[in-house]
Amino acid sequence: MKSIKLLLLMVAITILTGCGTTSQVPITGRKQNLIVSDEQVMSLSNEQYREYMKSAKPSTNAANTAMVKRVGQRLARAVETYLRANGQAADVAHYEWEFNLVQNTQVNAFCMPGGKIVVYEGILPVTQDEASLAIVLGHEIAHAVAKHSAERLSNTYKQQAGLQIISGVASAAGMGPNWSAITSKALGVGAQAWSSGFSRKQESEADHIGLIFAAMAGYDPEVAVNFWQRMAKAGNSSTSIFSDHPSDAKRIKQISGWLPEARKYYKKQ
Repeated sequence: MKSIKLLLLMVAITILTGCGTTSQVPITGRKQNLIVSDEQVMSLSNEQYREYMKSAKPSTNAANTAMVKRVGQRLARAVETYLRANGQAADVAHYEWEFNLVQNTQVNAFCMPGGKIVVYEGILPVTQDEASLAIVLGHEIAHAVAKHSAERLSNTYKQQAGLQIISGVASAAGMGPNWSAITSKALGVGAQAWSSGFSRKQESEADHIGLIFAAMAGYDPEVAVNFWQRMAKAGNSSTSIFSDHPSDAKRIKQISGWLPEARKYYKKQ
């Protein structure tokens, strides 16, 4: 709780002084303005990740667990190689990769800032193979690498700037109702909140970047279209994390349009 209070205080000061940092999203080159630092986001997300893992039930399927770790590590190596080669070596230091397969029937996966990735068993019947799993993990890793959680936090705090934030900070130990409302809106509840609630623009960006990451890791990007067609069917269920993503038709059309770019990065391993 102290770390969250400190984050809010620092954000309030940042807003008042008109500061912030402008960064560029890998692959897409989109500019974003962030008022929370990597260190602040990692601290808070790691705290919620540890709480989540206390209650999560690891999969008892050794083969599937090994597959998730194998695909995840292969993607992580490709992502780190790309970042180092493109002047973003400093960002690599923030990643402490973990890949977990948990017992849950939801068609679901998420990656928290810092590279903490959770895959639900319910998505494996849809992925069906390692290449399609790489498309899923690439998408989730892309959210982390593109700093979408930090961007969402920054945008929320900006919207609540001024007297509302200062009033909340001034409540000091109690942090008052304003702080509670702002923090709840920004973070949601639980670990998965860090990888949900993204805008459709961010979801499309994660599709794009994730497709490239999968190709960089040596997974055939061509499988993405068939995979998302299968997801379109699974997505009709409320148990799918992808139910609030871009429409199925739009997503598949966009991915088909990105395939020529992805092929440039693909080398079969």
